[in-house]
This record gives sequence, C-alpha cells and structure tokens, in this order.
Amino acid sequence: MYKGIKSLFLLSLLAVLLVQPATAATTKTVKIKVTLVSVELVKNNHVGNEWYTAAHVNGKEIKEGSTVTLNLKASESIKLKAYAEEQDKIPDVGTANTSVKVSSVSKTTNKTLKVKVTENRGRYSGNTAEWKFTFKIQK
Repeated sequence: MYKGIKSLFLLSLLAVLLVQPATAATTKTVKIKVTLVSVELVKNNHVGNEWYTAAHVNGKEIKEGSTVTLNLKASESIKLKAYAEEQDKIPDVGTANTSVKVSSVSKTTNKTLKVKVTENRGRYSGNTAEWKFTFKIQK
C-alpha cells in the first residue's frame, strides 16, 4: 500500500512539473509599441471646417506622432479607436474601432482606421467627410 501511495505521489509531482512551463509561457508579457503615424482628412464634401480628432490605444489617448508602449500577454488584444468631430452648434461625429491580437504581431505593421462623418443638418445634410488614422504596431 505504501508503495502505491509513493508511486501516485511521484506521478502527481511529475505531472505538475510537466504542466508548469506551459502555464508560465501564457503569463509572459510582450512589449508592444503603437505609434499614431498620421491623422488626415482625406475627403470633405461640405461637412465643416473646424474639427476635433482623438485616438486611443487600449483606452490611453495618443497624439499624432506619439508612441504608447504596452506590456500585454500573447492572448490579449490591442484595441485601437479613432474619433472625429465636426465642431458646430450640433456636432457631427464619427468613430472607428478595431482590435489586433498580440499573438498575430510578428513584424512591424500599419493599421488604418477610416472614420466617416455625416453632416446631420442644413442644406448639406447627408454629405460626408472621411478621416484616415494610421497606426504603426511593432514588437
């Protein structure tokens, strides 16, 4: 009986040792750098002249030309958000969002978000403007 318990204990210990490296690998973090390369108005069909734009990476605001550094697990995602607002009495707003899995980032890549803003009132109602936000993602 004692020999059986000892064998069971050794098998349990072996199982724990074999499983441990696999779980340790999933908790490892990866350093990801995200740069907002550019924010540009690519089309404006009488929507407005005064604009406010903003971009976020995983909830952190980022300015054009700036970089945000994230420490994420391979199982997590990089969440990008772009926002454009035509500023007048009744603002016109557009947003775009996307997610990129950290595990899919192997080389430097650019991700573009296009934000469409539609005029909501007046004689140009229904016309659109389009903004392009370009993010650079690298390990």
